[in-house]
Amino acid sequence: MGVAFLAGVLSFLSPCVLPVVPSYLSYLTGVTSSAGIAERRHLALLHAALFVTGFSLIFIAMGATATLLGRVLNHYSFWLERIGGVLIIIFGLYTLGVLKIGWMSRDMRPRMDDKPLGYLGSLVAGGAFGAGWTPCIGPILGSILLTITTSPDADLSRGIPLMLAYSLGLAIPFLLAAAAFERFVLFSARFRRHIRWVERIAGVMLIVFGLMLLTGTFSLVAGALNELTPAFLRERL
Repeated sequence: MGVAFLAGVLSFLSPCVLPVVPSYLSYLTGVTSSAGIAERRHLALLHAALFVTGFSLIFIAMGATATLLGRVLNHYSFWLERIGGVLIIIFGLYTLGVLKIGWMSRDMRPRMDDKPLGYLGSLVAGGAFGAGWTPCIGPILGSILLTITTSPDADLSRGIPLMLAYSLGLAIPFLLAAAAFERFVLFSARFRRHIRWVERIAGVMLIVFGLMLLTGTFSLVAGALNELTPAFLRERL
C-alpha cells in the first residue's frame, strides 16, 4: 500500500498532471484568475474534493474488477505473473522514454468544455478523467492493476485497498493545491525543471517491480514485508 500511495504521488507530479492542475481548478470552479481561485478557497476545495472522489471511485472499481479477473484466472497465476512482469517492464521503459508506443500516448480525457454545471459536474468530471487513459498515469495505474490481477490470492480485501492507496496519493496533493493555490502555483513553476526525474524514478520503479514479478521474487518480498508489518495493522488491512 505504501508503494501504491507513492505511485499516486508520482502520478500527480508527472508532466501530464502537475503543470495543468491550475487549469483543472479553474475548469472545476469556473473562476479564470489565480487570484479569484485563491479568494474563493472554500469553493475550490469543495470542487476539488468532488473531483478526486469521482476518480477515486473509478480507480477502486478498476481494482475490484482486476481482483475478480484474477480470481477467475487463478489457475494460470504462474503465467499471469510472468506476462504481467514483462508488460510492467515495457511500461517502465516507456515511462523512461526508451520505448515509443503510439497508442499509449493517446489522451482520452474529456474536453474541458464538456463538464456539466454545478457540484455534480465536478464529481462526474473526476470520474471521466479517471477513466481516461493518459500517457503519464497509464503505465503506473496499469502496473498496479496487473499486480492485483496476477496475485495468486487475489481478493477484494487486497485489491480495493491498493487502489484506495493509489487514489489517496493522487488526491491529497490535488486537495492541498486547492487549499493553498497561490503557493502551489509557485511550487509548480519551480518543480517543473525536476519533472523529468519524476519520470525516471517512476520508470526505474516499474522495471524493478516488473523484474521481481517476472522472476517470482515479488511474492517472497511481499511475504517478508508482511512479517515486518505490526500485527494490529495486518488485522485491520
